[in-house]
Amino acid sequence: MSEISNPQFPPSDPDPDQTLAHPAGSPGAAAGGSGRLAGAFRYALTVAGGPIAGLSFVLADGTTTIGRSPDNGIVLEDVTVSRHHAVAHLDSNGLTVEDSGSTNGTYVNGERIEGNAILQPGDEVFVGKFHLVVESGDV
Repeated sequence: MSEISNPQFPPSDPDPDQTLAHPAGSPGAAAGGSGRLAGAFRYALTVAGGPIAGLSFVLADGTTTIGRSPDNGIVLEDVTVSRHHAVAHLDSNGLTVEDSGSTNGTYVNGERIEGNAILQPGDEVFVGKFHLVVESGDV
């Protein structure tokens, strides 16, 4: 499982197994929901709406959990988000998201997902009241 690193920019010694959080306005932060984010990574989830709008989570290969509990790789603190809400999977085939049996569901481009949903740059993922946009990097 990935963890959120201390968001210092640039990271002094980035760990490839960690999810990096980029605050709005920092180097590597999203440029207006274009589906592209500068940086040496494959995919990121950028918060387009919600309490932490503008924050980008760079996804490492493997599994990244998403939820309200602090043991998730991406922590979204709000009662509309289940403790273990969803899981993002990144591998050689690309990026997918899967709902973890959450109360409010996980939505991709306005449709509640059942099973895995394949994600592409520009896709919109809704987890509780958080609106996330899939961004691609330079790798």
